[in-house]
Amino acid sequence: MVAIDNITVSFGGFTLLDSITFVINKKDRVALTGKNGAGKSTLLKIIAGLQAPTSGIVSMPKGFTVGYLPQVMNVADTTTVFQETEKAFQSIFVLQEKVALLQQQLAERTDYDSESYHKLIEDLNHGNDLLNMSGVYNYKADIEKTLLGLGFERSDFDRGSNEFSGGWRMRIELAKVLLQRPDILLLDEPTNHLDIESIQWLENFLAQNSRAVMLVSHDKAFLDNVTTRTIEISLGKIYDYNVPYSQFVELRKERREQQLRTYENQQKMIHDTEAFIERFRYKATKAVQVQSRIKQLDKLERFEVDEEDTATMSLRFPPAPHCGSYPVVAEDVRKDYGEHTVFKNVTLTISRGEKVAFVGRNGEGKSTLVKCILGEIPFDGKLQLAHLVKIGYFAQNQPQLLDESLTVFETIDQVATGDIRTKIRDILGAFMFGGEASDKKVKVLSGGERSRLAMIRLLLEPANLLILDEPTNHLDIRSKDVLKQAIKDFDGTVIVVSHDRDFLDGLVSKVYEFGHQRVREHLGGIRDFLETKKLENLRDIERQQMTVAPAASMVSKAAPTVREETPVQPLVTSKERFIARKESNKQLKKLQQTLEAREQEVAACEKALAEAEAVISTPEGASDMAQIENYTKCQRALDTAMSYWEEAASELEMFQKQNES
Repeated sequence: MVAIDNITVSFGGFTLLDSITFVINKKDRVALTGKNGAGKSTLLKIIAGLQAPTSGIVSMPKGFTVGYLPQVMNVADTTTVFQETEKAFQSIFVLQEKVALLQQQLAERTDYDSESYHKLIEDLNHGNDLLNMSGVYNYKADIEKTLLGLGFERSDFDRGSNEFSGGWRMRIELAKVLLQRPDILLLDEPTNHLDIESIQWLENFLAQNSRAVMLVSHDKAFLDNVTTRTIEISLGKIYDYNVPYSQFVELRKERREQQLRTYENQQKMIHDTEAFIERFRYKATKAVQVQSRIKQLDKLERFEVDEEDTATMSLRFPPAPHCGSYPVVAEDVRKDYGEHTVFKNVTLTISRGEKVAFVGRNGEGKSTLVKCILGEIPFDGKLQLAHLVKIGYFAQNQPQLLDESLTVFETIDQVATGDIRTKIRDILGAFMFGGEASDKKVKVLSGGERSRLAMIRLLLEPANLLILDEPTNHLDIRSKDVLKQAIKDFDGTVIVVSHDRDFLDGLVSKVYEFGHQRVREHLGGIRDFLETKKLENLRDIERQQMTVAPAASMVSKAAPTVREETPVQPLVTSKERFIARKESNKQLKKLQQTLEAREQEVAACEKALAEAEAVISTPEGASDMAQIENYTKCQRALDTAMSYWEEAASELEMFQKQNES
């Protein structure tokens, strides 16, 4: 499908990608991994056609469509959420206008026997066929389903997109890319602005998507749940494995260990052979053997071990200054925005040295409570910080707040004071900004490099209370592990707002769950929290928050206790039961017949697509535009048939569940 052939990217004497070659096949789901700055985003841009390589080519079939979501995007603010998302179907609207114009021309013509009239009819029929296959009649339902899956409420659809934060506007762009149903999806850090429930929805969407996907993400669980192939970029080279990320890590480790053993054995053989040659070089009786060994060494293919990029950032937070025993104490804290209550009756105590997590859906108040603790916004209730508390704060959008016109060195030099200014170069080197990297402009840094630069600010002044709001966004997996260990080693208090279960596991000893205007305390780590609630992962927390309202909110505290009585069920006659059962069986049979018909349609479309694919696989077919157009038509027909089959299967399953209950 997509062939990347000998791609090289060089600038300023530095080679970012060095003659890399691979193919993305139909239905491949590829994880593109590597350190921050390794060239992942650059490679996605090259495949998307937004950036030209220094050398090499990217080839794909004619009519092949690419959907690309970058890390950072400027989103238009002139439309509503629904109108902006509708732009994904712009090609359908253009086709509708074309069909309407053909219908108008046909109505005005009277030369029924002319060749041009018959050509007009053919064009109209072809246009109507394309419209039917495009899903024009259910695109609004697709928009609604996608926006709801990404966390929007129906009440948000008619709101202006300018009312939403940058993260929510990125969700709109993600919805547009997904709805376009391109032949390949290129997603650069798609989970950075999603809450856990939306991540689960996206996982399911991508896992069920029959088209190719290549994505960059540093979320291990997300990669394992979505991808089946892993390509790592390291020092300009690629390492390609047909396994999910976790298996790739193990196989890559085994491969390197095997390479090292082979290399060591070969080096020992070379050393022994050279020693033999040197020992018997001048002995006539050994001349034939010596010459044989020399030829053997000359012909020997020297084994090389894959070069490994072992550079990692070195992070250690300064010792925490002493402060009171309870850095944060809240009693009956409440926050309202107009008539909307974010949370109420929040009572919590965080002890000195504790590491706690704030978890829950976006919009439930995690960052709002953080702002209350920081004193940035007013609130009701009592929130007290201990004596001598010094807060170090990493905001969710901290990397985006950096001045892009400054260099890396100037960014830190601007905020450093006192003796620390003499150690800026050392600090930058510890964060992999050594040498010429310190003179880079912020505007050319990757998302992960910006996050590392923003993290340095936390080291410039000792703190005893660290508040980290989504600190792992954009950080590569190795840097996340370093940050996690640094937080573990920190002797102060830490509050972490995160959706990353792997990052929180083994890090925090207490979890605060935000939902339904409440904040609930759970003692123990993330695993204890999940086991207590009998949940498999944090995504189920959010699903439960969406479907189960707290019982306490349903009953007024002042209401008198009333014993509930079982309502009397009306008597149902045997005749009525018979009629109801008969009607139910009739409806069931109808749904089953519909599903069977949809299955037959899918089978027919799959057969037609296989035949069309076989034709265009030949040299003659590959150059025949009519055959390529037929293949595209069959492909879209299969997509439409699959959509109808999914709806029929869902209706049947729902009906059966309702009749079981």
